[in-house]
Amino acid sequence: MWIWIAIGAGTPVCLALAAGVFLVVVMRTGYGPGLTAVRRFNRWFTNPRALKAAGRPGAGASVIRHTGRSSGKVYETPVGITEAGDDFLISLPYGPRTDWLANLAAAGTAEVIHEGGVYRVSEPELVPAASVARYQSRSERLGLWLFGVDEVLRLRRTAIER
Repeated sequence: MWIWIAIGAGTPVCLALAAGVFLVVVMRTGYGPGLTAVRRFNRWFTNPRALKAAGRPGAGASVIRHTGRSSGKVYETPVGITEAGDDFLISLPYGPRTDWLANLAAAGTAEVIHEGGVYRVSEPELVPAASVARYQSRSERLGLWLFGVDEVLRLRRTAIER
């Protein structure tokens, strides 16, 4: 009987471990169908929850507000931002081929809500992660390494007076 209790109690742990291994393998290898599944899950489940607090002081995520290149619709996407002088750095765990980044590249500008402030960002530029590592925490650098991310997005920022 105790063995069944141990197996039952360990099932959530095993599932979480398997999901974590799957995520790391998919992200590190760039396996297309796996990345699509992760992006869809995040778009449907994780992002709406992250957006509730994103951009506020002390929040774990910021918000990038961008305009759809075809639709003209305004979208908000939670992103992780690191400040680097007058720039923002955004890690790209899915790589540079995401919808929000294509929208930003097409428009050339967007708004970012970060730590309670609203900023206009422009001049999007992909830079090697190693070139901006001095601005990132050890845990950020570990995450980039773990997911095989070798480029980050650098954006010039200007505060917007509200």
